[in-house]
Amino acid sequence: MDLALGLGAASGLVKEKRGERDSGNWGQITGFKCQGESSDFIDQAHNPGMYPDQESKRCPTNGATPARADVGCCQCAMTGPGQFGSVDRALACSLEGFQVRFQSVKGRDYVAGGACPSKATLQGKTVIVTGANTGIGRETALELARRGGNIILACRDMEKCEAAAKAIRGETLNHRVNARHLDLASLKSVREFAKKIIEEEEKVHVLINNAAVMRCPHWTTEDGFEMQLGVNHLGHFLLTNLLLDKLKASAPSRIINLSSLAHVAGHIDFEDLNWEKRKYNTKAAYCQSKLAIVLFTRELSRRLQGTGVTVNALHPGVARTELGRHTGMHSSAFSSFTLGPIFWLLVKSPQLAAQTSTYLAVAEDLEGVSGKYFDGLREKAPAPEAEDDEVARRLWAESARLVGLKGS
Repeated sequence: MDLALGLGAASGLVKEKRGERDSGNWGQITGFKCQGESSDFIDQAHNPGMYPDQESKRCPTNGATPARADVGCCQCAMTGPGQFGSVDRALACSLEGFQVRFQSVKGRDYVAGGACPSKATLQGKTVIVTGANTGIGRETALELARRGGNIILACRDMEKCEAAAKAIRGETLNHRVNARHLDLASLKSVREFAKKIIEEEEKVHVLINNAAVMRCPHWTTEDGFEMQLGVNHLGHFLLTNLLLDKLKASAPSRIINLSSLAHVAGHIDFEDLNWEKRKYNTKAAYCQSKLAIVLFTRELSRRLQGTGVTVNALHPGVARTELGRHTGMHSSAFSSFTLGPIFWLLVKSPQLAAQTSTYLAVAEDLEGVSGKYFDGLREKAPAPEAEDDEVARRLWAESARLVGLKGS
C-alpha cells in the first residue's frame, strides 16, 4: 500500500469527520465493503485514550452498541466515494477518538488479506486450536465453531480458556466448544494433553498449532529450552507427533502451523539452538523459531505422503493481538503516539488475521495440498533455507532428540 496515499486520505477524512451515511447497505453506495456483520472499532481496552467518551462504548457515528468490547457497528460510513483517489485501497484511520476501517472489494487482499471464501461446514468434525483464549486463535476457534465443528481450545491459562469457550458457545450457539489445559512450555503437559485427546476423542480432523510467544526475555521452558523455540516449535512438534495416529485414523485430516513472515530472517543454528553459547538476541530467537515451523511443515509433509493427512504453514499477517506485548512499543508513550496511527493503519484485526487459518482448515480446493506456505489466502514461496530438505531432516532429528520422541 502507498503509505503517502493512505496518510493523505486520512488527512482528508479528518476534515470531513462525518460524511454521508446510508442506514442500509452503505457499501453499495460508497464503493467500500464492510468486513462482515461487524467492522473493526477500537475501544479503551485496545488503545487507551482513543475513546473520549469514558461512559459508553457506543459507536460515535450512529450510537449503536457493539456486540463485543472490541467490535463496532458495521453500518458506519465516514465518507463518500472519491475521498481516497482510488477505491483499490484499504485504509484504517483514527479520527478524534474512534477508528473505522474502509476496504475496497478489490483491495481487501492487498493489506487485509481478505475473508475465507469457502462456505464449508465442519459438522461432525473435531478441531483443536492451541492458544485459543485470545487473538488469532480465539477468532479462529470462533469462526470454526460457527461452522458447526467440535472445537477444543487448548490453552495454558484455564481461567481465560474457560471464559473464551463460554463466550464462543454463547455467540455461536454451538455447545460443542470446550477448554482443555495445555502448556507448550512443558513436555509433561503436552504429553498429558495428547493422552486425554487420544482417550476421549473418537477422531481429530484438524489440528491448528496457533500458540506462540514473541520476543520475550531470555526465559527457558520447564525442560530447559529457550522459550521461543520451546513453545513455538518444540511443543507443537511433540504434540503433533503424539496425535499423528489419531489424525491418520481420521483422514482426510489437516494440520495447520502458524509461522510468520519473520521466518525469512531466521537461521537454524544447530550448534546453539537454545542460545546457551551466544549472547541472547530475542529477535533472532523468534525468527529462528518461526523458520523451524516452516521446516517442520516441509519434513512432516514428506513423511505423511499417502496417509490422507496434509500439513501447511502460514503467515497470518501483522495483527492487533497480545503477541507483541514484549516488544515494548506500547510501553513507550513516544512510540505509541508517533507510530500508533501508522500501526493501526497497516495491521489486521484478529478476525481478519484468522481467515488464513480458517481457509486452510476448511477450503475444499485445498484437499490434498500439503507442505506449502501461505501468506494470507495465497500460496507463496518461503525463504530459501525453509526449502532446504537437508536442513529440514536434520532439524527433525534434533527436535525428536530434544523432546524424547523415540523411533522418529
